[in-house]
Amino acid sequence: MPAGPGSPDDSLPALRASDADREHAVAVLRAGAEHGRLTFDELAQRTELAYDATTSTELERLVADLPDTARETTVAVKPRKQRRWNVALMGGCERRGRWRPAPHSIAVAVMGGVALDLRDATIEGDELVITAFALMGGVDIIVPEGIEVDLGGFALMGANDHRPGDAPLRPGMPVVSVRAFSLMGGVSVKVRDVKDELRTEVLRRLDL
Repeated sequence: MPAGPGSPDDSLPALRASDADREHAVAVLRAGAEHGRLTFDELAQRTELAYDATTSTELERLVADLPDTARETTVAVKPRKQRRWNVALMGGCERRGRWRPAPHSIAVAVMGGVALDLRDATIEGDELVITAFALMGGVDIIVPEGIEVDLGGFALMGANDHRPGDAPLRPGMPVVSVRAFSLMGGVSVKVRDVKDELRTEVLRRLDL
């Protein structure tokens, strides 16, 4: 049936997205992540898709299940407790799944091991700073692929390492800054590919 006057015409091409449109979508995604609606992995996936988007329709799908920052609810909801201290003394400490690291977190491993998996964590702000101490122990930090990592510090009779992998850095993502201090131990930042099932689910849900 022909479209009537003033009716939308499905044959018209979708409106092309501008750089400002993409940045606004990324801002909505970042706000969603800070409120615990998206994991670090999900934020990375959608941010990459937002910067690759060519039409406004694609951007709308990326943020359709998130509130616009201007319409964000102000109802008081108790957020997940921030985890600032992560300590292992002759034992182990592991953070994984849904958890909220403090913007300035501390990991201490003394004759033990600390494992911090950031892939499903809620990251606040533009930077997550982790100060890691390893004494005859180890600290492992896992980040999604494409995340910028700034590793500094020193190691004595030990090693601090980060292998960024082959994935290009994703713009608009928080930076993970690690200050590593090791004595007969080590601090390692490991990159893990985005889970295939997560990538498939994101694309399926957004119809992309």
